[in-house]
Amino acid sequence: MSERDVREDVSRAYADALRRSKAGTGGGCCGGSGCCGSAGSFGTLAVAAGYGEEREAYRDAAASSFGCGNPLAFSGVQPGQTVLDLGSGAGFDLLVASDKVGPQGKVIGIDMTDDMLATARENTKRAGKTNIDLRKGYIEALPIESGSADWVISNCVINLSPDKPAVFREIARVLKPGGRFSISDIVAQDLPEWLRESARAYAACVAGAISEQEYLRGLGAAGLSGVEVAERLVYSAEQMRELVGDGLSDLVLPAGVAISFEELEGKIWSAKFIGGKT
Repeated sequence: MSERDVREDVSRAYADALRRSKAGTGGGCCGGSGCCGSAGSFGTLAVAAGYGEEREAYRDAAASSFGCGNPLAFSGVQPGQTVLDLGSGAGFDLLVASDKVGPQGKVIGIDMTDDMLATARENTKRAGKTNIDLRKGYIEALPIESGSADWVISNCVINLSPDKPAVFREIARVLKPGGRFSISDIVAQDLPEWLRESARAYAACVAGAISEQEYLRGLGAAGLSGVEVAERLVYSAEQMRELVGDGLSDLVLPAGVAISFEELEGKIWSAKFIGGKT
């Protein structure tokens, strides 16, 4: 697929998932329970990721969240700082970040999907937040000034990018000297090639995922320092079902190929990448 095709497919899948989530008919990109995480229920993956009282405080935004981790957990974000969220979706992490930076701080959300931006604006207004700035754009070419962010966060989005090195370079560009990043994302290894080539699995945060080692190398090559994996959550078969719904089981498989979520155990996991800019 071309970069344009990838973006269009992903944007369409998430817009459809958001509409299903609002309608209460299931929020999955693949027709199951989740694009990247479980919209609507925001269940076991959210608990495992460390979300607690935030889920109750921002229930509406949480109900349309497709994250796979909690990039703000123990992140060290301070009042008055500027936090940039790549692929901010319906705004759940924006609201959590807003609480951390306080009224003197600023939170900027970037998303390429109009429906997501509209929902995030609704959730921001409902929460009474005035320090959140939502902008439409691609994470490979951020509409943000260089050296303007104290923190860059992202929750299960970069795996969807067709040009991940460009995203890593943009993170390095927009961070202030001394700035930090905290990224929760899906990584994978040893996936079958037919699965890698599936547009449906791409939107489900599986086919586009790179290995943990490649992720670390990419961040380092962009000039970011102190890069490491702070947390890992290797998905069980049950958590795989919550992550991508029933989408993989509905894929058209090559002749003679059969796959189950159990066969994918140990090959797909969520990792939190941290580091900074010197």
